[in-house]
Amino acid sequence: MKSSVRQKLEKAEQRFEELGQLLAEPGVLGNVQQFRDLSVEYARLQPTAEAFADYRRLEQELSAAEEMLNDADAAIRSLGAEEAALVKRALQQRDLELQKLLIPRDQRDERNIYLEIRAGTGGDEAALFAGDLLRMYSRYAESQGWQVETLSESPGEHGGYREVICRVVGRGVFSRLKFESGTHRVQRVPATEAQGRIHTSTVTVAILPELDELEKVAINPAELRVDTYRASGAGGQHVNKTDSAVRITHLPSGIVVECQDERSQHKNRARALALLAARLLAAEQEKQLSEQALSRRLQVGTAERSERIRTYNFPQGRVTDHRINLTLYRLPQIMEGHLDELLRALHEEYQAELLASAE
Repeated sequence: MKSSVRQKLEKAEQRFEELGQLLAEPGVLGNVQQFRDLSVEYARLQPTAEAFADYRRLEQELSAAEEMLNDADAAIRSLGAEEAALVKRALQQRDLELQKLLIPRDQRDERNIYLEIRAGTGGDEAALFAGDLLRMYSRYAESQGWQVETLSESPGEHGGYREVICRVVGRGVFSRLKFESGTHRVQRVPATEAQGRIHTSTVTVAILPELDELEKVAINPAELRVDTYRASGAGGQHVNKTDSAVRITHLPSGIVVECQDERSQHKNRARALALLAARLLAAEQEKQLSEQALSRRLQVGTAERSERIRTYNFPQGRVTDHRINLTLYRLPQIMEGHLDELLRALHEEYQAELLASAE
């Protein structure tokens, strides 16, 4: 283990022990806010402290095994060599795990998200695939126990969506889906294609973390144009008879957001403003990260959404993620929302790049 890594681990272990003592103090127990904050930090450091304790235990086992190598008995030396080899492999694995635990956490990982899906090139086929992607993400969300709320939708003429925006609520949503932003390409034979020719269409996906109240972007009301209209989507007769849907245009940036999910115009306005704030913050972050992106291949949080990140090839039954050169011949399962293998590979590559950048 590198000395720099060990120093970080020792510091984290000391802080973990200090927190344990603080949480037992009467003064802290009586302060609800302080107790909560310290408890959160304690829980965050606990996996690192426990893993480091296990690493040191393995180091002691290795030392004992290496002592056996000097024994006069050949059988003892052989046993010591086998034991040392096993412990060294365990130490290497634990070392890598500890390095990953030291990677700074993205504070947005536990956030809810706004999922935006828009049909790109390909006309009706792009709109149909936008609907397929929404179904894919919805199925995955269902498997994770998350809730999906449709904020606005613009249906395609022959099905699917020209644009659909949802709010996904649940634990760790942004952490799981943050690498989905980008251009998704589909290659398949459309149902309307009489010649059986394969068409290529694209759909863009954007994942925006929902902001905490403390992070809300200051928005000048004078810079907004607010329009109301009758919702065209689901919601019952009441929605269609009143101007409950809201469209807000941020004049300086040209960003337009809509919400038609709620019956109340007031609620739709509040949701649209929250989405606008998330988009404005994301735009500012993208501007900064595009200049010094940590991960060029993953394009995490950059403005380079024109880059094709993934291809769904239906004739071959494959999905290829171009950022990590991963191809899976499990297209039907993936379209049913079985995304774990794909998302896990993206996270592992991201962690590997973070580790490499820290060296």
